[in-house]
Amino acid sequence: MTASATERPAAVRIRPAGYALARKGRGSFLVHRRAAVVAVALALLTAAACVAYLCLGETNVAPGEVLNILAGQPSWAELVVSDLRLPRMVLGLLVGMAFGVGGALIQTVARNPLASPDIIGVSQGASALTIGALTFGVSSFGVLPYVSVAGGVLASALVYLFAWRGGLHAGRFVLIGIGIAIALRSIVHLFITKGDYLLAQQAQVWLTGSLNGRGWDEAAPLGWTLLAMLPCVVWAARAQRNVALDDDTATALGVPLQRTRFGLALLGVFLASIATGAAGPVDFVALLAPQIARRLTRTAQIPLLCSALLGAFIVVAADLPARLLFAPVELPVGVLTAAIGAPYLIWLIIRSRTGGRA
Repeated sequence: MTASATERPAAVRIRPAGYALARKGRGSFLVHRRAAVVAVALALLTAAACVAYLCLGETNVAPGEVLNILAGQPSWAELVVSDLRLPRMVLGLLVGMAFGVGGALIQTVARNPLASPDIIGVSQGASALTIGALTFGVSSFGVLPYVSVAGGVLASALVYLFAWRGGLHAGRFVLIGIGIAIALRSIVHLFITKGDYLLAQQAQVWLTGSLNGRGWDEAAPLGWTLLAMLPCVVWAARAQRNVALDDDTATALGVPLQRTRFGLALLGVFLASIATGAAGPVDFVALLAPQIARRLTRTAQIPLLCSALLGAFIVVAADLPARLLFAPVELPVGVLTAAIGAPYLIWLIIRSRTGGRA
């Protein structure tokens, strides 16, 4: 027997198109080339928006002066940059990241680009319980995020309960979510009508989604919470691939599909709810960021990292003109995101009805 006959054929590794093999130590993992390029570009774009945010305002500060302040050097503009703009900007970044990833996960589970937390009732549930707490005298910003999470989870549980009919149909899930969102919005207005006048005014601003007057007291708890949830987000990025499969294929591969979907949905609801508790329901960020990220990267699944970066960019970039347009009056950031998101939602609905890819 010749040597060629006894040799075993080399194992052939099939690499998906568009992916590159990255090695770190003894391990290796696949990286989508286009998604990596988009993520770097979004990170640079967000960094530029942050520099502009810290520089521009009623008092303009030169970029070099801002860098000196961030490096810890004393400056005449330290109060403006470090105490007023920086905490608000950090909160905007964290809120945008939470909305971006939360929206991506909910859209992945529902398999519908319209399944955004602010459309299917999650944000409305968080708002209803939070406004109810404000009406009954709970005004501590340390407590309100927990109240918002409870409201978002309860609202999503109602949507899931009524939409489940031996399975989760995407169209039914969205329609029932819209109905529950309308009902919860009515409850919010009822709380505002029955509450104290000053509290009602405060609640109206909060319901628009605002970073006005917010700082480290809101940013620090949100930041630590997101850091603690990072392992869950890493798991979600891997679990997305299995959820994207059809039910028969996933079952044949031994994937616990229902448990995976439940875990992803719960994580998405939690992220959207804590973001709502920190800054109010900033509309359309959770809708815009995942869909734009997917179109930029052209991936099969919604990329979580790009969704987070886009969400952060949208909130910071929208809050900058919200501070400047009618200075010294500051608009809620939700006004600007709604002005951008509403036309996009209309376009998305028209594109879906005409058979375009959603």
